Amino acid sequence: MASTPLLSFSPSGIRCEQADVHIDPWRPVDRAIITHAHSDHARSGSRHYLASPITKALMHARLGDDLRIDTLQPGQTGTINGVKFSLHPAGHIPGSMQVRVEYKGEVWVATGDHKRHADGISDAFEPVRCHTLITECTFGLPIYRWKEPEVIFNEINAWWRGNAANGVCSVISAYSLGKAQRVMTGVDRSIGPILVHGAVANMNTVLQDCGLELPPWEHITKDTPKERFRNALVITPGSALDTPWTNRLKPFSTAMASGWMQLRGWRRRSSIDKGFVLSDHADWDALLLAVKESGAERVIATHGYTDLFSQYLRSVGMDAAAETTEFAGEAGADGTEGTRSVDPVIPALSREGRPEKEAS
Repeated sequence: MASTPLLSFSPSGIRCEQADVHIDPWRPVDRAIITHAHSDHARSGSRHYLASPITKALMHARLGDDLRIDTLQPGQTGTINGVKFSLHPAGHIPGSMQVRVEYKGEVWVATGDHKRHADGISDAFEPVRCHTLITECTFGLPIYRWKEPEVIFNEINAWWRGNAANGVCSVISAYSLGKAQRVMTGVDRSIGPILVHGAVANMNTVLQDCGLELPPWEHITKDTPKERFRNALVITPGSALDTPWTNRLKPFSTAMASGWMQLRGWRRRSSIDKGFVLSDHADWDALLLAVKESGAERVIATHGYTDLFSQYLRSVGMDAAAETTEFAGEAGADGTEGTRSVDPVIPALSREGRPEKEAS
């Protein structure tokens, strides 16, 4: 093993000193490897970037065509100053990748954001063996255990179908990149048309140009007739709710698709009619499975319930620590959603990773 860590946490981001490369830096650097195109992980200002082909296209669309971005295909290896880098699917959103870093037999993996449930639009999460795992833990508490996606989409369909029968537009808030396309792909399109905000339309166009198949959708413009909204599902970023843009859709019912909808307090304090627990992040069980399948001797938790998650791992005999980063997790990942406004009641953890007492 190397005498100094292969990856470390610098003021600019996760750094590989041997290669002088940062992973998802939050300040401009010379060379950056990007896990995915959400704005808390892919930022402008660095001189050179490395990413998956889909992430490259999304970064150009979001941050400008002047970025210098090279690409690696999933599983392909690149070498910088003797350090081997490869990208492996993370399952978070289209193009999202984990970064595997190897030098002199030592292997680290930085997961970026990840999830295990198949979503119909992203390459499935691929477990990667390593000595040290750097993992997100946005939902790193045992109160976060997701239902199967089919269950959630049945709930969304029932809400949409009921609204459509009454001539009410169904407006659902979802991240413009990833969550919006997942909702489009998962709902029952026989209920009515799918209409989208301009921010969602932009991401749809980029992803379709990259070969992603999406169901039929329409971009809402000033010329869209009002009667088109009556039985429609309208997908919008959260920033457009409670604005003149949404007011034109009346009468409407609002909903949000987010892992934070697991919290009753969050739902009560959000100005929406319905909450659906649909997350693009790993839940408690998936986080633990990722740790187990990695075979890691050491785990470093970033963004989310880092202290509690690493505390649990230590309680079951693992070498685990938490590090502070500037990643936002599911709060504000594309710059349009509100931040998490309510903390849950934190349960004590048993050694099996289950709450000793159910949270309220």
